Amino acid sequence: MTAVSPPYHRPLAAAVRTALADTPVVCILGPRQVGKTTLAGQFEPHYGYISLDDPASLAFALDDPTGFIAALPDPVILDEVQRAPALLRAIKLSVDTDRRPGRFLLTGSANLLMLPWLGDSLAGRMEIIDLQPLTAAEQAGQPGAFLAHLLDGRLQPALAATAAPDLDTLTAQVMAGGFPEAIARTPPRARAWHHNYLRSLVERDAQDIARIRDTRDLMRLLTLMALRTGQMLNVASVANELGIHRQTVEHYLAIGERLFLLRRIQPWHSNRAKRLIKTPKIHLVDSGLCAALSGLKFADAVVQRERFGHLLESFVVQQLTAQAGWTDPALHLWHYRDKDQVEVDLVLTRGREVWGVEIKAAATVTPRDGSGLRRLADQCGTDFKGGALLYTGASTLPLDTDHCLAVPMARLWDM
Repeated sequence: MTAVSPPYHRPLAAAVRTALADTPVVCILGPRQVGKTTLAGQFEPHYGYISLDDPASLAFALDDPTGFIAALPDPVILDEVQRAPALLRAIKLSVDTDRRPGRFLLTGSANLLMLPWLGDSLAGRMEIIDLQPLTAAEQAGQPGAFLAHLLDGRLQPALAATAAPDLDTLTAQVMAGGFPEAIARTPPRARAWHHNYLRSLVERDAQDIARIRDTRDLMRLLTLMALRTGQMLNVASVANELGIHRQTVEHYLAIGERLFLLRRIQPWHSNRAKRLIKTPKIHLVDSGLCAALSGLKFADAVVQRERFGHLLESFVVQQLTAQAGWTDPALHLWHYRDKDQVEVDLVLTRGREVWGVEIKAAATVTPRDGSGLRRLADQCGTDFKGGALLYTGASTLPLDTDHCLAVPMARLWDM
């Protein structure tokens, strides 16, 4: 691999450098084609590079994991390690005899922590860093500080200095998503790229990590999840609709999560909240891939407002998930919904501290729009630290709940 200057600044690069300075094994995990190899390449030429997408290297690794590790340069970048999971045990044995930090920089396109055959743990020896598709802030060359401002209480009411982005601009951004190869193309070509990307993933990578009898059923499930992104996940209903067993649906959902295609957001809970609905929400990880898979077109943002609203929610969840990675990895993300159908799209927790984020695809806000944040604040008491209602307007406005503001969507990428 030849080291090149990355086309986008990735804030997580600092986290990788920090981890390499004190940890023997650092693993960058994320979907294929999000820039893991490019990010790892910043550490050449000090690091050697081996890719397990190379057939000869893969055959050696599968046949003799211990010999393969012994033959590697030191230090080394080992790309797509999920293709030979037995290497992780060999890496563990090597590290146990030589604990120097920064020896192995791994990348993986499958969540190693979810692979059922992963044997001995590298706990205490490996730090995992999750790389997401490009955020809107990264695409704009901005630091992406919205989440940091929310957590620190630095968001303040302010009238707009400039006009808000029009709906067409926001729609284009949401439907482009964050895969570097896709956003470099025109929308029709990007859509073709998304379809080819998913087909390649299902036909090759899914087979690497799981036994699948019929990849068509997996594609049908992923398509249905794209149509239902940002909605409650009812596994029994999905099984009935697809005509497959519930256990198969669970298996395919797990595959989607392992390949970083799907994200389940679990319901927030509190002992003081007795009437909460305990069903997770499902999101496709990338809004561009979701739009392509669900067949949502640019014009649909106007005429199919509910569908676009769900896609916008998945877009925002992705932005904040990525920002959490470089702002505070200790954050946990949830959703809130009670039996009165009052909900908050995203709940952020750090220990006992709680924040709420609502998402609205409209340029105006009303007092009723803050009802979910009010309910969440009531449930949390003094643990509630603040909230934001992201909308498509231009001004940051106070809501009628303490520490809660209506905030322009554009603050996700221009703050």
